[in-house]
Amino acid sequence: MEMTYTIVDVPGIKVGHAQNEAALTGCTVVLTEHGAVCGVDVRGSAPGTRETDLLCPTNLVDRVHAICLSGGSAYGLDAASGVMKYLEERGYGLDVGFEVVPIVPAAVLFDLAIGDPNVRPDARMGYQAAAAATTRAVKLGNVGAGCGATVGKAGGFHRAMKSGLGSSARKYPNGLIVGAIVAVNAVGEVRDPSTGKILAGALDDEGNIRESTSWMLEQSFTLIPGTNTTIAVVASNATLTKTQVNKVAQMAHDGLARSIYPVHTMYDGDTVFALSTGGIEAPVDLVGALSAEVLAEAVVRAVMEAEGAGGLPAYRDLLK
Repeated sequence: MEMTYTIVDVPGIKVGHAQNEAALTGCTVVLTEHGAVCGVDVRGSAPGTRETDLLCPTNLVDRVHAICLSGGSAYGLDAASGVMKYLEERGYGLDVGFEVVPIVPAAVLFDLAIGDPNVRPDARMGYQAAAAATTRAVKLGNVGAGCGATVGKAGGFHRAMKSGLGSSARKYPNGLIVGAIVAVNAVGEVRDPSTGKILAGALDDEGNIRESTSWMLEQSFTLIPGTNTTIAVVASNATLTKTQVNKVAQMAHDGLARSIYPVHTMYDGDTVFALSTGGIEAPVDLVGALSAEVLAEAVVRAVMEAEGAGGLPAYRDLLK
């Protein structure tokens, strides 16, 4: 099968988006209807999440049926209920003897400062995103959870740039496939890890990008906690245990650290989920290292594919 170079190249993975383009918010669903082993690692200090405690290796359930990434801040967690409804109607979920219970962890980002803050992803939007999930190449940019994503807020929101949703995937000679999908909504700027070039960040009065740390050194840092957050999923067809995929999620955060400066701040709730669909034997350290590389690629694609919106320019606007 021809590669799409997005996370759907990983067997057993589908992705769907739903968004309100006028309100600049949306959600993205990563479907694994038949179940995938899942772990998570939360590094930011202002997270908004659902069902992450379930993914601790000491807890019982080790497979999930979808992951929901959403805008809307904590309100957006409601989108996962719609994903559950979609899966329940089709008989997918944990068999508890009397009924199936779909397991749908979720994480949200803050996009209320752009577009219409009174419109947030809800159960209906989550259902729509699940229903739209396919194995076709993932749409990137101002879609799904990336619809209202922004970066470079170290100088205040009025100096920010539009970001979006990115995805990437690689296939290796042994048959291992590693993919990532990410909605990039950070305080800091996004840099190309291969060159160090800042692609999107806080703009000065002349429209030039300045390093986030220079803004932080010059002025009081007045952002409200929880008003950012980068949320991501990495996935592979490696056969891994629940403990191992939690390690992969931990290592995958290195991909954020290579591409976002600063990252994991008090104003971000950065969260990475890791999925294993199985089929290929591969060391956990290899999968974790490759996941970090692929996630960094996805972050770069998120800003390069974004379009200016809500009065904020995007990377492509600076090229004109």
